[in-house]
Amino acid sequence: MSNNSKTFEAIPTNIISGFLGTGKTTTILSLLENKPEDERWAVLVNEFGEIGIDGALYQGGQAEDGGVYIREVPGGCMCCAVGAPMSAALNQLLRRSKPKRLLIEPTGLGHPKGVLEILRSDNFRDVLDIQKTITLVDARKLSDTRYTEHETFNQQIDVADVIVGNKSDLYQEGDQARLKDYVANRKGSGDLVVLADHGSFDPTLLEGPSDIVNIDFRARHFEEESLEPADDDEPIPECGFLRKENSGEGFFTVGWRFSPDKRFNLDHLLGWLSTVQAERVKAVMNTADGVIDCNQVDGIASLKKRGGSANESRVEIIARETDTLWESGLMDCLIANDSSS
Repeated sequence: MSNNSKTFEAIPTNIISGFLGTGKTTTILSLLENKPEDERWAVLVNEFGEIGIDGALYQGGQAEDGGVYIREVPGGCMCCAVGAPMSAALNQLLRRSKPKRLLIEPTGLGHPKGVLEILRSDNFRDVLDIQKTITLVDARKLSDTRYTEHETFNQQIDVADVIVGNKSDLYQEGDQARLKDYVANRKGSGDLVVLADHGSFDPTLLEGPSDIVNIDFRARHFEEESLEPADDDEPIPECGFLRKENSGEGFFTVGWRFSPDKRFNLDHLLGWLSTVQAERVKAVMNTADGVIDCNQVDGIASLKKRGGSANESRVEIIARETDTLWESGLMDCLIANDSSS
């Protein structure tokens, strides 16, 4: 990054962290919609799965001609096995975008300490100005030990400058107090907590230097930066779809890419989604009713229709257990004998 240091200096940088299903993508979309019109912002997004979905979701609402630049690093925590590709992807993103602000979204199963370690390394020390780290938490999950006993869930809270209690419109009595108590027990104060609905909070929370300076980072060795990030540009075979899987941190992911000529019946697709028991489902689908963005958490699907057509249909499921019937059910949603297939 030494060459970049002559061009870039002290780019304000924020990590937007949070466990699965807390609304990181929705939050970043909200921030992008409220960015100053004359500023260029960049987003480096990391996905646990091998099928990149978030980039397509962001690009459905934002575009480079509007000053928003997106780069994905799929295939697991970007600070671990793919630490070098993270650096390469970040280099490429900064050169292309020359941003006024950089937002980094680690996967919900990623390690924010490791991401911070890379950002504070010699390669980026003079280039990036590490500002507030925001961690999203759904307070309703604090009664579930699968979350509160998960190392990554707690690490995300430990490194946060601000805890955003997202989806607060769905909280029941006691949820807000439980969140403040949980944060206070880990960080010494519950005053770091703010509440948000649909990922919307005051953008000024991003500003100012991070207060998290003394972190016990794990010692690690990164490979040379010349390695390229894994791009999901593998050709789709003649059958019209490609399936990929991944696992780690006690979760499994399975995803599919479908060629652009494949279209889905929306009603059938909604019926299939209702049968999927998973932590989350994300999808960008070409349907007979247009392109549909889908984000399903806790069995509740949020759909958004956009114009045009997607380059590909993409689906990603993250779950604690996989189901062999997912694929056959998804295939049943394809429109038979589509004119373009």
